[in-house]
Amino acid sequence: MSRAIDGELLAERSATVLAHLDRVADHLPDDPAELRPMTSATDTVVLHLWQAIQVVIDLAAATSVRLGLGSPPTYGDAFRLLADAGLLDPELGARLGRAAAFRNLLVHAYGRLDLQRVHAIARSGPDDLRAFLGALRDLV
Repeated sequence: MSRAIDGELLAERSATVLAHLDRVADHLPDDPAELRPMTSATDTVVLHLWQAIQVVIDLAAATSVRLGLGSPPTYGDAFRLLADAGLLDPELGARLGRAAAFRNLLVHAYGRLDLQRVHAIARSGPDDLRAFLGALRDLV
């Protein structure tokens, strides 16, 4: 099996994800009701959450291709391919697939976002992104 990803690239991309997640944490209000449309805090949380998820998606897709698992037809399929190959916990893969769908919502339906849901995901989702980065480190 070839290496799934270059260690230096993974370190750089991991640092990027963690920096985005730090920005999310720094700007996420404690009270979900304080996350309101068209505010700096909301814009910052949404932008950096989207960017963190996007980097993880890109890593998943590249890893799938590099390991010969195929080119995923959708973002969510990248995580499914890795889980089906036994390289990612299936439950984590399913949650990350939902994160990919959420990323699409962030990008394409910003004006219609359920900010209560955004708040909940910004609280719980970063753990899954970090777990994915840990799983990739095991493949280096």
